[in-house]
Amino acid sequence: MPTSTWFRLNVAKRERVLEVAMREFGDHGYSTGSLNTIAREAGIAKGSLFQYFSDKLEFFAFVCDETSRRIREEMERRIAGLDFDQSFEEWLFDVLCEWTEYMADHPLERAVTAATNFELDNAVRSVVRDTANQHYLQVLHPTFELWQQRGDIREDADLDVVATLMLMALPFLALAPYYDGLDPIMDLRGRTPAEQRPVIRQFIAGLRPLYAPVK
Repeated sequence: MPTSTWFRLNVAKRERVLEVAMREFGDHGYSTGSLNTIAREAGIAKGSLFQYFSDKLEFFAFVCDETSRRIREEMERRIAGLDFDQSFEEWLFDVLCEWTEYMADHPLERAVTAATNFELDNAVRSVVRDTANQHYLQVLHPTFELWQQRGDIREDADLDVVATLMLMALPFLALAPYYDGLDPIMDLRGRTPAEQRPVIRQFIAGLRPLYAPVK
């Protein structure tokens, strides 16, 4: 958590620090991003960062948490507007389409997602990935349990396995169209959200044996 000094900053200044940090980490990664650049572009002294946060790891975790919160809250809003009377498979297709469209329209959040997943420093990666994963799991586990209760996911399906695969798939779908070398099979690189839809259909069909009720 940031220190009390952080919360005494005016809202505009806090937003400026966060936006600059997101851009710097999105461009260069957490451990190789420049705190000097962040401080300069945010209009604060570098030493002030350590009045706001106890150390670099706490700052990294904060930026990741705020970015992940933005993404989760927007996706929750979009998901709430989807048709829950359709089948789980059609609903999941709609969710993943919303996800890929969100990532296409939000390059800054996408870049921080990439930084979180690609971070090379083990200690930093552990902190930021754990932070981001908590936001994913707040949505995934309760949602899959709801669909299982409704009978669209069979009773003996291992929801931990389904959630784990989705936890890996969401960053992949978010990033593969925009970064080289991530997808040697589905050929997502460079595809628009509309062009990604057949791949999403194929992916969901591949998951079907894990969850589909036996007819």
